[in-house]
Amino acid sequence: MNKIVDKPLLLKGKFADANKFRPLPPPVGKWPYNLDIGEVEPAIAGKENELVFHMVGDTGSAKDLSFQRLLAQQLIKQAKVGENRPQFLYHLGDIVYDHGEKDEYPAQFFKPFEDYPGPIFSIPGNHDAEINLLNESPYQSLDGYMDVFCDSRQRYVKFSEGSERKSMIQPNVYWTLNTSVATIIGLYGNVAKFGVITDEQKQWFIEELKRHALDMDGKVLIVCLHQSPFSADLNHGSSLAMIEFLDSAYKAAGVKPDIVFSGHVHNYQRFIRSYPDGTRTPYIVAGAGGYALLHPLAKEGDQMISTDSDLFKDVKLEKYCFEQYGFLKIRIVRTETKLSLIGEYYTIPLNAKYDTDFDATLYDRFEILLKQSEMTLC
Repeated sequence: MNKIVDKPLLLKGKFADANKFRPLPPPVGKWPYNLDIGEVEPAIAGKENELVFHMVGDTGSAKDLSFQRLLAQQLIKQAKVGENRPQFLYHLGDIVYDHGEKDEYPAQFFKPFEDYPGPIFSIPGNHDAEINLLNESPYQSLDGYMDVFCDSRQRYVKFSEGSERKSMIQPNVYWTLNTSVATIIGLYGNVAKFGVITDEQKQWFIEELKRHALDMDGKVLIVCLHQSPFSADLNHGSSLAMIEFLDSAYKAAGVKPDIVFSGHVHNYQRFIRSYPDGTRTPYIVAGAGGYALLHPLAKEGDQMISTDSDLFKDVKLEKYCFEQYGFLKIRIVRTETKLSLIGEYYTIPLNAKYDTDFDATLYDRFEILLKQSEMTLC
């Protein structure tokens, strides 16, 4: 029996939506689109040497919401019970399927996450930005997303059907969350299957990388985007557009992130990319958030894939899970001698049932140690 491939891949063939694009809504905040976490939750800002948060993508599902509800139940449980409770959730996009409509937000976002105790931040996914041309009420790309996540002030959302969760005040669809121990840069890849980044956003990203470099000792640099740069799955595969965008921005800024997170692909994959200068950067796919269909990984010898790109030669798939739903818990700790990021990936048991008492299972754990701008993978 052929083994699962141990590196990223490209899907062969042409894709009609590979270059799709929808105009971006105007930002609600001022350049450089930064938000300090203390503006949303002062208590989090008060913990200067530790940050704990959840991360997951692709929780929406217009077809079957049962998996999403199981996962949301565990996120809420972890955030309320036990040690090292996550202080917020960072969503990696595709919150609402299939076309980002406002009337889908109550079922796909507000109801399942109503009891999540912390703030919920996000970047948009391709489905959040799509438009349903058959909708009786015409709307623009990301109209619903902007009302929920990019409001000018926090307030109740009119179309939430009575939810007590207020809108978020992210300054733009691409933006940076500043905390005492981490800089989290969120990018927006538009509606294309493999992502499209505007020149304006690219220049902004380069400037954000440079800005972080001025304060990089003592902070982890995290980059988040929806469309996965590297993937070994059979539904999306890797995005050359995102790899080339990131590489060119790193080169222009002279800065690379400590870790990169993405969604889009409905499974979990942890890659390690080795660079010529000796640094090794994890690229994590965490898109098994609840969409009804999970994406399998390819096996060696599959005629519909290619692994020959030079961009893949120093990238290795270290861990994966494509048969269960799951989410990440990230903990960043700073002491006098080191800065560490500990990632834990939890899966939902296959026989789990909603409103029963069960715990998500720890499936994978990784750690990054940083000291004086140097990184070690454990």
